[in-house]
Amino acid sequence: MAEPAHALVLVALGGNTLLRPGQPASYEAQAETLRNSQAVVVELIRRGCRVIITHGNGPQVGHILLRVEAARGQAYELPLDACVAQSQGEMGYLIQQCLENLLQREGLERPVATLLTRTVVEKRDPRMQHPTKPVGPRYTRGHAAAMEQRGYHVAPEPSGGFRRVVPSPWPLRIVEEEAIRRLIEREIIVIAAGGGGIPVHVEGDGTLTGVEAVVDKDLASAVLAVELGVERIVNLTAVEHAKLRFNTPEEQDLTRLTIAEAERYLKEGHFAPGSMGPKVESAIWFLERGGRDFIITTPERAIDALEGKTGTHIFLDGR
Repeated sequence: MAEPAHALVLVALGGNTLLRPGQPASYEAQAETLRNSQAVVVELIRRGCRVIITHGNGPQVGHILLRVEAARGQAYELPLDACVAQSQGEMGYLIQQCLENLLQREGLERPVATLLTRTVVEKRDPRMQHPTKPVGPRYTRGHAAAMEQRGYHVAPEPSGGFRRVVPSPWPLRIVEEEAIRRLIEREIIVIAAGGGGIPVHVEGDGTLTGVEAVVDKDLASAVLAVELGVERIVNLTAVEHAKLRFNTPEEQDLTRLTIAEAERYLKEGHFAPGSMGPKVESAIWFLERGGRDFIITTPERAIDALEGKTGTHIFLDGR
């Protein structure tokens, strides 16, 4: 599956590919994991591709919220949109420095830039009225009650305890799209739309206002990809394939899917709403609007996936 000359590829790093479940939560651990996840980006650059990198921020923004809680009364509080911005800066720096070092080692001179990115969402989006996305740490019942008194929405967790929940509205457009386009035209590798972008509303007078919400990284990546004319999305996550009947004795790897098959399996409930569901949903949205193909796999198998040897490949018509 050779890439056309100067093909534009978006590599989406899942939050758990930066800090894996069970891995010690430390800055050093994230840096080490990143070194292992950037090989596919280096390979794409070697093939002459232009690359955009997006990333999740679930574990990281959770730790930022923990710090906000611990510092309450001693430092000013941060709204959630500012926490997302903070995660973009921290993780963008890590990704950027790691990638630059790898490129230098391989003799590939390419500038890399991290761009704080805002995502426009709609005030009237029904999802804004129904907060369902868990963020931050688990709370005891007493702590959860105190959170509710401060105006936060809190919901019980299936595994026990309570967590804050926030809206997750659909991304409409990326504010910095033109800036990203200009950087790409200058052959700069861009890290953008971290954590789905900083959610903002457009007010009646055209000004932008931050929103207490989170935007799904996969959906925002698809929106950005369509705006920029990206041909391929490589979505790196914790599993090598999307699966049917996941985590059951009848589990089955999916290797090649048409949009029609992906839509059917999505409706049948094979893809969990909080994990694989948004990836498949964003693949459908991307391919219906001009994308060439969408790959789901792990960082370790990404180069093999580019060759068609592994991963889940979703195409418009299966060709």
